[in-house]
Formats: sequence, structure tokens, C-alpha cells
Amino acid sequence: MKEQNEIIKRLSQVGILGNVFLSAFKLFAGIFGKSGAMVSDAVHSLSDVFATLIAYIGVRLSRQPEDEEHPYGHERLECVASLVLGLILAGTGLGIGYSGIQKLLHPESIQVPTLLPLIAAIVSIAVKEGMYRYTMHYARIMDSAAFKADAWHHRSDALSSVGSFIGIGLARLGYPVMDPIASLIICALILKVSFDICKDALDKMLDTSCDHDFEQKLGAFIEQQPGVEHIDLLHTRQFGSKIYVDLEFTVRKGISLVDAHAIAEDVHRRVEQRFPNVKHVMIHMNPAEEKVHSH
Repeated sequence: MKEQNEIIKRLSQVGILGNVFLSAFKLFAGIFGKSGAMVSDAVHSLSDVFATLIAYIGVRLSRQPEDEEHPYGHERLECVASLVLGLILAGTGLGIGYSGIQKLLHPESIQVPTLLPLIAAIVSIAVKEGMYRYTMHYARIMDSAAFKADAWHHRSDALSSVGSFIGIGLARLGYPVMDPIASLIICALILKVSFDICKDALDKMLDTSCDHDFEQKLGAFIEQQPGVEHIDLLHTRQFGSKIYVDLEFTVRKGISLVDAHAIAEDVHRRVEQRFPNVKHVMIHMNPAEEKVHSH
């Protein structure tokens, strides 16, 4: 837990400091380089500062231990953070799209950018792609939905900068209308990522079952355990980043309560060891029916 807290702290510092630096640099380049696309890009980077803060708060709160009022833990708070991040990302995308539409409706307001925004776009692409890979690497290790969403904020900013680079480059080559068109393409890409993040967060908040492949692997593993005759019922539900399992299986008829309890404890322990995301397994055992032999 201490190691994970250090990772969370480090990810937050990289996200906040990196985005503050890029926002200031891109805003300067956009204003003095006469590029609306780069100003939009700077606003996008600034929204990532808030995204990282929300991810940090959400993950820290979700990892609090169970208490009297929350006996199942606080994992869903991370889903709330992911949902907020997805909505912020959608708002940023719509804002960029609106800016592009306004310029297309008023083409006389489009200025030919200087070389400075192009340089800023290249720096942004390199830095933000690096931040995406760094954040996603540790988000996967921790299986953190909030930091995965934060990583996608970084990737969407990199895509935004790619769009800015293309739009600014074509505007400098004599096609100034490409600057706002680039903003609209960026808007569509960001909205797609936002939708995926919000859907994932809602699925985990609504006790959605795990996918078929996971349940098949889990069922096959359980049926291999000593004492398990066959599975009668297997339900899973996602609770934030964790999984709860409801399980019924058949055991040999006539065994003692002590032996049945030992089988259940063994299955419970082995499942949680084999599948670290499984937080708890609720087990019910059924006695095998005796087969009637006809003569």
C-alpha cells in the first residue's frame, strides 16, 4: 500500500507540473504566434491539471479501509472520479469544437500563424505522449480506472497537438481554413475517448458483471479445486476497481461440516490469490444428489 501511495503521488506530480509547463508554453505560442488552434490546445492542457487533481483525490479516497458506514469499502469513489474526468474531457472537446465552428463561420478572423506554434505543437506531442505512456504504465499496475482516464487525457492532448500541428502547417502553406478544421477533428477524437471513459465508470458503478472470458477463466479455475464436484451458480459484479463473486458449487454428499468449511475456505483463498482484483467470494455449497441405480 505504501508503494502504491508513492506511485500515486509521483503520477500526480508529473501530471500537474507537466501540464502547467505545457499550458503556459502553448498559451504564449498561441497568442504571440497567432494560432487559435494552439490557444485551444493550451486550454486543453490546463484542463488536464484539474483532471490529474481529481484522479489523485479519487484514488486516495477509494483506497481508504472499510468502516462502519462503508463495510464494502470506498472503491466506487474511483469510478466517480473517472466519470468526472470523462465529463471534463467531453467539455474540453466541445469547447474546442465550438471554437473551430466559430472560426469557420467567420473566416475573416482566421490569421496565418507564425513558426512558434509549430514548435510548441512538436514539443507538446513529445511531452504528452511520454506522460501518457508513463501514467498508463503505472495505472495498469495499480488497475486504477481514474489514472487510466487521466492517461487518456494526456493522449487526447497529444492528439490535439497533432491536429494543431497539421492545421497550423497547412495554414502556413496557404490554407488558413485548416486551422479551425483541425480543431473539429480534435473535438471528435476527444469526445470518443470521453464516451469510453464514462461508459466504463458507469458499468463499474452499476454492479455490471465481468466479461464472459473472465467468468470462464474463473469458473474453470474453481472447478479444478479439490472437493469441488461442479459449479451450480457463478455471478460476478464490478465494484469500482474490485470484483465480488457469488458462488454455488456441489460437494460430495455426507462429508462433515468441518470438511465442507475447509473446502470453502480453500476455494475462497485460492481464488483471491489467483485473481487479485477479486475482493470477496460469497460461497454456498450444495450436497451432491445420490444417483438412483435401476436393476
